[in-house]
Amino acid sequence: MICGTAKIERMMFMKTSNTRYATIKEWFTEHSRHDVIGALKKRGFNASYHGSPQSACDEIMRIVPVSASVGIPGSVTVRELGLIERFTERGTTVYQHWKENLTEQTDQDHRRLEGTADYYITSANAITIQGDIINIDGVGNRVADMVFGPRHVIIVAGVNKLVRSIDEGIRRSKEMAAVMNAKRVHADTPCAKTGVCVDCHVEHRICRVISIIQYRPLQTEMMVMLIDSDLGF
Repeated sequence: MICGTAKIERMMFMKTSNTRYATIKEWFTEHSRHDVIGALKKRGFNASYHGSPQSACDEIMRIVPVSASVGIPGSVTVRELGLIERFTERGTTVYQHWKENLTEQTDQDHRRLEGTADYYITSANAITIQGDIINIDGVGNRVADMVFGPRHVIIVAGVNKLVRSIDEGIRRSKEMAAVMNAKRVHADTPCAKTGVCVDCHVEHRICRVISIIQYRPLQTEMMVMLIDSDLGF
């Protein structure tokens, strides 16, 4: 039992220790973030780090001209940032397929329009510390348009998307992002019911196309914005 002066000293020690440990954790995390930005730049990406979602959004609004068209595919991150509303409010044309009452044909038409935009804004399922950008799609429009189509691609991702390797990134994409997306779209898949990926072979499986962008595609201007926040799936 700790009491009196000893108890106070113990509490002060714990407070000091916790502060020191927190500082070390912050140091490690900060280095990881700077490491990935440096790695992305070496691979030809225009990479930047933002301390808040607001900072990233303001930068995007500055970069994209009012008169430009913007394509936004399936991305929870982009929608959490409120970019569609900000673009719409200022009069920028936005193409996106997350709309109600679309038929199979009109859904496909909207996806194709996204790929014709001047700027394409999306996220990533995972980004490795080495600078690999990993995505898994069901239809494939997002991964296709990211690498060739729109001349300007902006990838926004929270630090929760950082992983240590390509294998870890694929696991994260399948076992976390895809499971939550299956639940979001009410897919008739085992993972949408159990929350666990079982590498199924069902008709409505949404893990169908995997892309790993290791270097900036030669004819596409690609910006990666890493945000100090937990964003998207």
